[in-house]
Amino acid sequence: SGLPQGRVVYTDTGGWKRLERPLFSREFLLTGKPDYLVADGADVIPVEVKSSRAPAQPRPSHILQLAAYCLLVEECYRRRPPYGIIKYADRAFEVDYTPELEDELLATLDDMRDDLDHDDAPRNHDEPIRCQFCGYNQHCELKIY
Repeated sequence: SGLPQGRVVYTDTGGWKRLERPLFSREFLLTGKPDYLVADGADVIPVEVKSSRAPAQPRPSHILQLAAYCLLVEECYRRRPPYGIIKYADRAFEVDYTPELEDELLATLDDMRDDLDHDDAPRNHDEPIRCQFCGYNQHCELKIY
């Protein structure tokens, strides 16, 4: 299944233990709902499931998404997860939740908030498929498909 050994604490994939509310960090004003949380001994491990085939290495955006879930787990469960898992259709990656990864996440969040505060969030039009299915494509003057 790609999940670690342990008990599934909840799932947000439409299953039987769906979260009523997302995880929320008051300190970082961040919210999110990982696909799974698995209790592994005293640790709670976030798992993010992707439907696509695995790249050679996890995509940077997927790693940062998982890091955000690790940050949320740490605040909500009062215990830092040592790692999280990105589960692609054909392969799973265990990603260590290091202080360096946390620093990268926090810097990215700061950059995102700064862009929003200055109404200067750059748009990425480098992936035609994502651009085609974007919710704003009807109103976008920069369509690439």
